[in-house]
Amino acid sequence: MEGDLPAQDELAPPAPGRVDGLRQVLLALASGQAVPAQRLAERSGMTPAMVAESVAALRALGLPVQSPRPACYQLPWPLQWLDADRIGALLPTVGTVRPGAFEVHFELDSTSSELQRRGAAAPDLDFVLAEMQSAGRGRRGRQWLSPPGLNLYVSCLKRFDRGAGDLAGLSLVVGLAVLRALEALGTRAAGLKWPNDVQVRSGPAAGGKLAGILVELGSGPSGRCTAVVGVGLNLRLTEAMRGQLGQAACDLATLNGGVPPERNLAAATLMAALAQGLLQFERDGFAPFLAEYACHDLLRGQSLQISGALGTFAGVGAGIDARGALRVRLADGGLRTLDSAEITVRRT
Repeated sequence: MEGDLPAQDELAPPAPGRVDGLRQVLLALASGQAVPAQRLAERSGMTPAMVAESVAALRALGLPVQSPRPACYQLPWPLQWLDADRIGALLPTVGTVRPGAFEVHFELDSTSSELQRRGAAAPDLDFVLAEMQSAGRGRRGRQWLSPPGLNLYVSCLKRFDRGAGDLAGLSLVVGLAVLRALEALGTRAAGLKWPNDVQVRSGPAAGGKLAGILVELGSGPSGRCTAVVGVGLNLRLTEAMRGQLGQAACDLATLNGGVPPERNLAAATLMAALAQGLLQFERDGFAPFLAEYACHDLLRGQSLQISGALGTFAGVGAGIDARGALRVRLADGGLRTLDSAEITVRRT
């Protein structure tokens, strides 16, 4: 369910690029109104050619920048920027636990990589958010598409006074924290596909991935363990992004009549839920989460195909055990218990 932290030489910060140009163009287009290219150039201090290059880069990232008429650009809806002051003001209203610290960046290679670079200097429950990621990571090294202004890319660092072997079930706890946040935002259509996917339960979008989770563990002094928890939550997916994903996906806009929740409220709600879930897990372990997980288990009773280093076999999901491992009922009636490190689980 969890992976090791990347080596330090894999965590170099992103090199400066066209970030400032992208930011300037997005700021000018954020209202959703049509803006002539010449006005964009004047506002940003760039040449029209540079504006055109920035627009092309935004389109390549998945943002549907339209041209309602020649030499004019427009987004199909207003952008909601992440605002650290607004998130900070909302945090006390969405939960009793306030994260120890948080930062909002326009671009990072990865919010998780940023926390890992800080190492021991990062406080417990340190949060990092980014408008966009140039190298967002998913499970098994997959890239998490992270265009600016649309979704949430959040990572949190949590230290534990025990080793990685005692943190079984941590990624499942994070999944439950995401569900708690979604319910607080008015969305009850999601469930959990073991070990770390948040998916839509039913309807036309059933099985669509709504959020992804990556938990990376590192060892500290005296057997202590540090977890960097990354969450990507789809608020609004564009058609270009859906075409690049290569798997069924869904967003909160689709589940809420075309309008996603306000981004800063969603960020504050997610951060508060993560902090509460991680502190509860630190205090009580995984046992208090078992019944809650069973209520949201999308694999229980489902026909499954499991593949990995030991080959491929079929069975029926039989819930999870006390440590958060997946149980699969085999055709002969036997029960196999699986860890997620080297396996893929698909519903058939």
